[in-house]
Amino acid sequence: MTTSDLNLAEQAAADVVDFCRDLIRFDTQNWGNGKSSGERDAAEYCAEILRQAGLEPQLYESAPGRTSVIARWKGVGPQGSAPDRGALVVHGHLDVVPAQAEDWQVDPFAAELRDGLIWGRGAVDMKDMDAMILAAVLQLTREGFQPERDIILAFFADEEDNGTYGAGWMVREHPEVFEGATEAISEVGGFSADIAGQRAYLIQTGEKGIHWTKMIAEGTAGHGSAVQSDNPVVTLGNAVAKIGEYEWPIEYTKTTRALMEQLSELTGIPFDEEDPSALLEATGSTSKFIAATLQNTSNPTALDAGYKHNVVPGSAEALVDARTLPEQDERVAAKLAELAGEKVRFELMNGGPSLEVPFSGALVEQMVASLRAEDPDAVVLPYMLGGGTDNKHLASLGIAGYGFAPLRLPADLDFTGMFHGVDERVPVDALTFGVTVLHRFLSAQ
Repeated sequence: MTTSDLNLAEQAAADVVDFCRDLIRFDTQNWGNGKSSGERDAAEYCAEILRQAGLEPQLYESAPGRTSVIARWKGVGPQGSAPDRGALVVHGHLDVVPAQAEDWQVDPFAAELRDGLIWGRGAVDMKDMDAMILAAVLQLTREGFQPERDIILAFFADEEDNGTYGAGWMVREHPEVFEGATEAISEVGGFSADIAGQRAYLIQTGEKGIHWTKMIAEGTAGHGSAVQSDNPVVTLGNAVAKIGEYEWPIEYTKTTRALMEQLSELTGIPFDEEDPSALLEATGSTSKFIAATLQNTSNPTALDAGYKHNVVPGSAEALVDARTLPEQDERVAAKLAELAGEKVRFELMNGGPSLEVPFSGALVEQMVASLRAEDPDAVVLPYMLGGGTDNKHLASLGIAGYGFAPLRLPADLDFTGMFHGVDERVPVDALTFGVTVLHRFLSAQ
């Protein structure tokens, strides 16, 4: 590495910290159902950095303040792109879930630097990756690098509410932006976890589907002192209890089976398909994260019934968040209806497919090589995400999405617990590691 290269790497390390803190200071809270602080200011900030990199970003606004920014970094290979691979989408989102300031040790939007960590809403989900993308791209363009294939840089609005005003809208209204794209990388993968005393990096090669429903029970409204045979609160309460207490069977996908088999090799603990609890326990703080991907899940999340103490209402409603394994949406819907009983009807509020892509090929090889170049002892494993990302929307265009936001983390940090959590924070050292890995990965494109 020349002195010039070293200076640019040092600048990128400083940039990623500054960019992350600046982005956290933009209040981009997303309360759902279209209610949001908006992403416009954060999008303009990203666009300005992309202009500094010599790119030509475009802002797209799906509704007032709901802004995404896209820039295509043209490749210099044949016909502007590597012909056998197509364009790569590198994407993040600018919105964050709400933060209740009174619950935090710090102001969630001050981006305080304390004890070597950046604190604030979005530090983990996912303004850290946004900052890494910006810093890595800026470093590469300062070095005069040009990719072989097109790289589409995207910073979306509204990921935290299913992308209605962000990636979903972009795919529906402006699919031409993603023309020629075949692969994508984004959040919730590439981070390290301490497993059996070894540093394992989890690359996301799948994510569960979304099946959000509203349960509705109807009955006869009346006085609270009367005998009621069809009280909808009771009907719904029984249904909620049955769904909440139901234990879905363990089932393995290609991704989760590969993960469990490799974990068994790593830890020396036998893989018991019927009861993988011992193997899961060995994964430490990531155990709950992984356990949720071994079965369908269904959690009642909200109840709404009644308006006065002495009035039996005519109806009662509940929300259920179900996450599905590949090709199991219909099966899950049927099971929920069976558990709830015939007196309860369901309305689908939101749905999205489960995704699964191969843990093989040139892109995965480049991820692994980039990690091991900076951490030679890295163990790299595939895993499935229990939640969802904007890769679901890109999948409708035939784009294979991976989770690769590289971070080398302290063994005692409950990283997965930071997502949507109180006192969200990311180590500065993890960010500087991440921008170095991402720089190396992008330089291979």
